[in-house]
Amino acid sequence: MNETLALTESTYYILLSLYTPQHGYGIMQKAEQMSGGRVRLAAGTLYGALNALCDKGWIIQLPVESGSRKKEYKLTEKGLQVLQNELERLRQLVANGDSVLNKEEA
Repeated sequence: MNETLALTESTYYILLSLYTPQHGYGIMQKAEQMSGGRVRLAAGTLYGALNALCDKGWIIQLPVESGSRKKEYKLTEKGLQVLQNELERLRQLVANGDSVLNKEEA
């Protein structure tokens, strides 16, 4: 899989929010909470991102219950791999930064 592009912070938190199935409002709340308020997703932005992530196969929309308008989404195996790749990329960034900055302080 060649899904090694850097994710935007919004995309990262959307995917992370979908580790367990969520509806749109739940994703917005969880992303804001996990990011310490840095990521605040407007509804239009979120649903555009959800459509794009569905198109990439990183998430899927779950079947809507009869009489409900609430759409729920969940992470796919491919999405989980993308998220794990991004986490590893971020760990490497932090390790490299620590290595360089700690050398300068010594």
